[in-house]
Amino acid sequence: MRTFIRFIGATAVALAAAQAMAGDLKVGFISSLSGPVSALGIPYEKGIRAAIAEHPVLAGHKVQLIVLDDASDPTTAGRNARKLVVEDKVDVLIGTSGVPGAMAIAAVARELNTPLISPTPVTIPGPEGAWTVTVSQPFPLMVAAVVERMKKSGVKTVAFIGFSDALGDLAYDSLVKSAEAAGIKVVANERYARSDSSVAGQVLKILSTKPDAVFAGNSGTPGALPYLALADRGYKGQIYGTHGLINADFVRVGGASIEGLQVPSGPVLVADQLPDTNPIKKVSMAFRNAYQKANGAAPNDAFSSYTYDAYLLLADAAARTKGEPGTPAYRAALRDAIVDTKELVGTHGIYNFKPDNRYGSDQRAVVIVRSEKGQWKLVP
Repeated sequence: MRTFIRFIGATAVALAAAQAMAGDLKVGFISSLSGPVSALGIPYEKGIRAAIAEHPVLAGHKVQLIVLDDASDPTTAGRNARKLVVEDKVDVLIGTSGVPGAMAIAAVARELNTPLISPTPVTIPGPEGAWTVTVSQPFPLMVAAVVERMKKSGVKTVAFIGFSDALGDLAYDSLVKSAEAAGIKVVANERYARSDSSVAGQVLKILSTKPDAVFAGNSGTPGALPYLALADRGYKGQIYGTHGLINADFVRVGGASIEGLQVPSGPVLVADQLPDTNPIKKVSMAFRNAYQKANGAAPNDAFSSYTYDAYLLLADAAARTKGEPGTPAYRAALRDAIVDTKELVGTHGIYNFKPDNRYGSDQRAVVIVRSEKGQWKLVP
């Protein structure tokens, strides 16, 4: 009898555990933890782990995080996304660290009807992007702020150098559009691969145009290459870049060559300089505390906070989603809740999504910062 009772008791415990696991909300997280985009990918992972440590349960469901490294390869990113949905049965995808990889994941998300929250700016128009949103600011918004700063500084001509991929295209197209409206002429369009070790030829072509300023459309540690080459050749004009450059490795590698560099950023980078009336300040300081607690050090980049915001977006949507995780119906309802988000305060901005708008940011998500002796300072 005692054996039977023990058996019944053990069975009940096992059944309760199985039911609890069945109710877990599974998050499939893809990031570039190795390869040339790892300077972004590693902070992304630290950010989401800080968020989950702070809020391990969402809407009554324990969060189960599954992390995969795409090694900075878009093909691997897409393959990882498929595995996470088909084999691991995740309810949502978050990732990855580069635009090409994010586009590959978005294609899988659309095919397999699984919501994707991208921390990377990715533009996928029409039905192909119906399951994707991004918490990163759109390039046109960020680049327009940089061009406005150029105009105030008297820039008449600007040369472009950027990655020879989708991110470079986004940056260049945004620059051309904003510069034309501001009366600034784009005099060069030079490209290089993320894995290149030299841009000497491209920089020589840029210098031959004698531009007032140089704008680089790149990100992460490989983003330092043009500035190093410009400094080596004595360029004294103004230098600008994208929000993809704000991380410790870029600052370390760039060194003195990036002194005076101006880039756009989310408010989180200068949260302590925001007025107390700004709701972004409170959330940003909470992020800093969560990151410090989870990682044993204060954040020194603008990327870890993107995945923190992605998790805040998921938490808000999950609270408005009915049904049981692990089902197609739940994934569809979660997607609908995500794209119906209104006035959600994050670290990078205040998010509002619509079914036909993959970006949730507006002008409240942009500040301009300048590199001064290895630190980023707010430009008034």
